[in-house]
Amino acid sequence: QVQLVESGGGLVQAGGSLRLSCAASGGIFRFFAMDWFRQAPGKQQRELVATVTSGGSTNYADSVKGRFTISRDNAKNTMYLQMNSLEPEDTAVYYCRARDTYRSYWGQGTQVTVSS
Repeated sequence: QVQLVESGGGLVQAGGSLRLSCAASGGIFRFFAMDWFRQAPGKQQRELVATVTSGGSTNYADSVKGRFTISRDNAKNTMYLQMNSLEPEDTAVYYCRARDTYRSYWGQGTQVTVSS
């Protein structure tokens, strides 16, 4: 069973930075595509923020392009999200997801709060 644990969230002022981590265990990490999602307060749907494939290709939501950077370290079974120039609109619970052809797995989420 794959387990994902996010960390690195917290309270930061607008314009600040945070780095989120997603540590994976129980599977072959390098084979997974990995995603960061977020769910803003009062919203029912999670928004896809960024993706890194097993081959290292990345993709970003328009709202975070140029500010966020997704990366992965297969040797450490860990994915990261470097978030710069944070805005109050980035306030959300951030979740990581691992997926392969057959299944997807979610972490429990980490809260990011950006004050104005």
